[in-house]
Amino acid sequence: MKKIIKYAWYVLISGILLFGLIIILIANGKIGYMPPIEDLENPINKYASQVLSADGVQLGTYSMEKENRIYINYNDLSENIVNALIATEDIRFYKHSGIDFYGLSRAVIKRFIFFQDAGGASTISQQLAKQLYSTRANSRLERLFQKPVEWVIAVQLERYYTKEEIINMYLNKFDFLHNAVGIQSACWVYFGKKPQDVSIEEAATLVGMCKNPSYYNPISKAERTIGRRNVVLSLMAKHDYITGAQGDSLQKLPMITRYNRVDHKDGSAPYFREYLRLTLTAPKPERKNYPAWQKEKYREDSLAWETNPLYGWCNKRKKVDGSHYNLYTDGLKIYTTLNSRMQNYAEEAVANHFAGGLQDNFFKEKAKSKNAPFSSDLSTNEINKILDKSIKQTDRYYYLKKSGKSETEIKKIFNTPVEMTVFSWAGSKDTIMTPLDSIKYMKSFLRTGFMVMDPRTGAVKAYVGGTNYRYFQYDMVNSGKRQIGSTIKPFLYSLAMESGITPCDEVMHVEQVLTDELGRPYIPRNTVRDLIGEMVSVQWGLQKSDNWVTAFLMKQLSPYTLARLLHSYGLKSHIEPVVSLCLGPCDASVSEMVSGYSAFVNRGIRIEPLYVTRIEDSYGNVLDTFTPQTQEVITDDAAGKMLYMLRSVVDGGTGLRVRRLGFNGAMGGKTGTTQNNSDGWFMGFTPSLVGGVWVGGEERSIRFNSIADGQGATTALPILADFLKKVYSDSILGYSVSEQFVYPESYFDPCRSSIAFEDDLLNGPDGQTPGNSPDDSHSFGKLDDIFH
Repeated sequence: MKKIIKYAWYVLISGILLFGLIIILIANGKIGYMPPIEDLENPINKYASQVLSADGVQLGTYSMEKENRIYINYNDLSENIVNALIATEDIRFYKHSGIDFYGLSRAVIKRFIFFQDAGGASTISQQLAKQLYSTRANSRLERLFQKPVEWVIAVQLERYYTKEEIINMYLNKFDFLHNAVGIQSACWVYFGKKPQDVSIEEAATLVGMCKNPSYYNPISKAERTIGRRNVVLSLMAKHDYITGAQGDSLQKLPMITRYNRVDHKDGSAPYFREYLRLTLTAPKPERKNYPAWQKEKYREDSLAWETNPLYGWCNKRKKVDGSHYNLYTDGLKIYTTLNSRMQNYAEEAVANHFAGGLQDNFFKEKAKSKNAPFSSDLSTNEINKILDKSIKQTDRYYYLKKSGKSETEIKKIFNTPVEMTVFSWAGSKDTIMTPLDSIKYMKSFLRTGFMVMDPRTGAVKAYVGGTNYRYFQYDMVNSGKRQIGSTIKPFLYSLAMESGITPCDEVMHVEQVLTDELGRPYIPRNTVRDLIGEMVSVQWGLQKSDNWVTAFLMKQLSPYTLARLLHSYGLKSHIEPVVSLCLGPCDASVSEMVSGYSAFVNRGIRIEPLYVTRIEDSYGNVLDTFTPQTQEVITDDAAGKMLYMLRSVVDGGTGLRVRRLGFNGAMGGKTGTTQNNSDGWFMGFTPSLVGGVWVGGEERSIRFNSIADGQGATTALPILADFLKKVYSDSILGYSVSEQFVYPESYFDPCRSSIAFEDDLLNGPDGQTPGNSPDDSHSFGKLDDIFH
């Protein structure tokens, strides 16, 4: 017996010594993996960056694949989450130092003596160690040492961190699936809430998922997840985190989720988020990286690198360690100027207009055309060239070419029907068609760009770069540029105001002949058939978007001066200084045009769009702030005259449809339609907002045939009108239809200096449309007399 006892003691002591030796070897990295001190001091170093709206709504995130983790402080966690976690995973969490010897002993005795299910014996610290550093064991030996390795790492973590920090790291690290990495992402994805706002039963659901997020998932396995949730609620009641009555009541509740898919192609403001991503991560422009045909793009990007603090921010700013900021792993908080409610209204306005009739009208017009969706003016050869170019721009063509397919083989593949999912305004639809037909089908959908900003601060409030980002990813607010047509006219008219012309000066309404530098005549066509051969005012010319009055003004001015002024208004592309420039053949983006029109509301001062106000790190430290850039374009007096005329466009001219659509606030604006109805524009502004809308086809040859359907007043104007009605009806936003424009104190009405100017601007004399009363002619000056 003594020998047996002695032998038992020998085995026990030897086992303890061996165990201690193994622990020492593990701690020194001789067995298994022991993370270095630096890793233990910063165990989670990859956090998604957040894009936040001005009103505090998360618009989206930027992250590495499967790493959509958003950092959250312990103080921002709901106590429901913490209580549920401790009650379920580690009730003695605050009493141990990484290893729960009581729980471990209980598990050993139950499993190896009584052969019962021992339950989990791992502490929260051990589970965190496993999440952070344990890899999948590939052999029995690795599995044998895996648990001791976790014990050692857990003890090390307890040395470096408080209990609260360990809980915080555990919840930040855990992958809840559906691209919901970390508790903040999980709360948003499954319940549409912030962690501090989740209810007890929602917290129990999330903590229950920690056992197995795939097996207990509220989206795919709701009934099973309810059972697991109720187990958590029972444990919370057992350990007095909630009362028994609460537990019983909560267990009877159904599983209610509010699923928010996390995908950069979905959610609010996808075009805006992608624009920010490209802007923040832009590299320093080098000429060798731009093909010859992108010379203009290289010039614009180089200028942006030098003058725009946001452009290339991640590659300009460095962290303390000398490395550049990484948008996908550094957990930045990007505070934007976008208002989430206004963004929703903007997206609704686009969808309502396109799905509510515009797209159907286009389909109906093209239904009987063999060239559909292209214009009937195009030849078969011209259409084939467009389609061939489109084929070569597809991913399908790229991968087929990369795999070694010949052009003949690729052509056959593009003409072979296959199953696919395509866009429709009624929702995505599954169909069978050839890839070539799918290209034609997708081209048949009209596109748009729509942006609204505050003309005083430059804060961009809404940004819609297209109709559906999942299917049409080209951004028509900043990336796309199209001919601006008659929306250029206010820029020309402002130059005329600067040159001494007034809104009420008169010209003869007759055909105009302009001569270029080579002596060649240019005769603009005109669709306005009113008052031909009669004297009309300059204001009337802008109100009616009359090409003859516009051409007359161009004759008095220099196209070179106009081109320089257009650049001052914010148009960045090269502009040819030709006499036809007065009718808008130059290209511009929606954002450039919105910036340009801000000068009319802002007393002649143009303001650059401001997209971001500040950037913080994951701990809330401010890394950078951004302020609007401004430029004085025209004088205060000229801006007042332009404001006067542009208001008359909406109140009695080509923009009158705004009133018919129900927006009655103070407003100015200008419609625009390019040749053959290829582009429809509407630029509009109120005292507090300035917005621009472009509508057209992917190709200029995809267009309405009729001016009635294709003009800017039909295609673009209703979007801004619908948006303004929604915004000004929303009391939370604080905009009021009673707000009026502020005119220069020194502004002198050149037409009726003895009449109260404010009353005239609002109503016109005797309630008539401003600039159209019989009395207007009494003080008009004839421009022929002035210039000749």
